[in-house]
Amino acid sequence: MNPPVSLPREDLQETLPATRISLSRAGVTRSAKAIRIRHGGTETAMHAEVECYVDLHPDQKGVHMSRFEEHVNEAIDGVLIEEALVIEELAETIARRVVQGQGALRSHTVIRADYPVERTTPVSGVPTQEMYGLIGMAVANGSHVRRIVGVTAQGMNACPCAQGLIREQAEEALRADGFGDEEISRIVRLVPIATHNQRARGTLFLGAPDGRRIPAETLIEIVEDGMSSEIYELLKRTDERYVVDKAHRRPRFVEDSVREMVRGVVERFPDLPDDAFLRAHQANFETIHTHDVEAERSGMVGEVRRELTRGEHVAHHTTLDEWLDGRQAPTG
Repeated sequence: MNPPVSLPREDLQETLPATRISLSRAGVTRSAKAIRIRHGGTETAMHAEVECYVDLHPDQKGVHMSRFEEHVNEAIDGVLIEEALVIEELAETIARRVVQGQGALRSHTVIRADYPVERTTPVSGVPTQEMYGLIGMAVANGSHVRRIVGVTAQGMNACPCAQGLIREQAEEALRADGFGDEEISRIVRLVPIATHNQRARGTLFLGAPDGRRIPAETLIEIVEDGMSSEIYELLKRTDERYVVDKAHRRPRFVEDSVREMVRGVVERFPDLPDDAFLRAHQANFETIHTHDVEAERSGMVGEVRRELTRGEHVAHHTTLDEWLDGRQAPTG
C-alpha cells in the first residue's frame, strides 16, 4: 500500500521573486505530440513540437509549467477527436486555454510539424513522398486573438552571378573558334550554361485578421516556384535531367526567391485584405563559399501590393510579432 501523498503547503510559483521584474515570456518548448491535421480534405497523423509561452507578472515567481502540458493535451485530445483542425486553429485553441489557465495577459503558441505530401516525379511519374514543414502560430491577448499558418520547403537555386561569368567565358571561346555573334547567341540560348547550385529552404507565413483559412498547399507551391527548381527525394535519370535543366534556365539569387514568393502571394490571393500579413524568408546553403546567405521580407499585404503596382515603398516593414499583437501601422 502506497503512503498518502502530501501536497506542498505553499505554491512557490505564486510567491514573490527575489528580483521583482516582469518577463516578456516564460514557458515550455519542444513538447513532442502526435496530432492529426486536415489538409486537402484528408487527415494525417504526424509528429509535432509545441511551444507555449506567457508573459509573467513581476510579483509572480514562475509560471505553472505542468498546466501548459495539461492545456496542450486537452486541446489535442478533446478537440481533435471530434474534429481535425488545421494547424493554426489548433494553435489558437491552445493559446486561448493557456492564457486563461495561467491568468496571464498574453500567450504565444507555436506548433511545428513535418507534413508528408504524395507527389510524382516530373518526367517518369514515379510516386514519391516529400516532406514539408507546417507551422501554426497564435497569440491570445485578452479579447485579441490572431493566428497564422506557415510552411517550409526545400529546393535549389542556380547562381546567376557565376552563370554570367561562365557565359562570358563560353562566348569568348566560341568567338575565338570562329563562331559568329548570331551563332553564339543561338548556342548559349539552347545550351544550359553551367553555374554552382545552392540547396535552399524557403519559409512563408500568411495570415488574415478575420481568421480565414489559408491553404498550406498553395503556400508550398508559392515557395517552390520562388526557387530555380523544386527538388525530390526520388529521381530517375530523366527527372534528374529535367530538374538540373530547369534550375539552370531559371537562375536566382536568394533575394530573387523572396521577391518571387511575395509576388506569388499577391497573385494567388487577390482577395486578401490589406491588413493581412506575410513573411517570406529564404536561406541558400552555399557550395563554393563557407558561409550561407539569407533574405527576408515581412509586411502587410496592402503594403506589398502598393509597392508592386505603384512603387510605393514604406520605411518600416511590419514584423510577425507586431502583426500577431495587432501593433501594425494602419494601412491607407
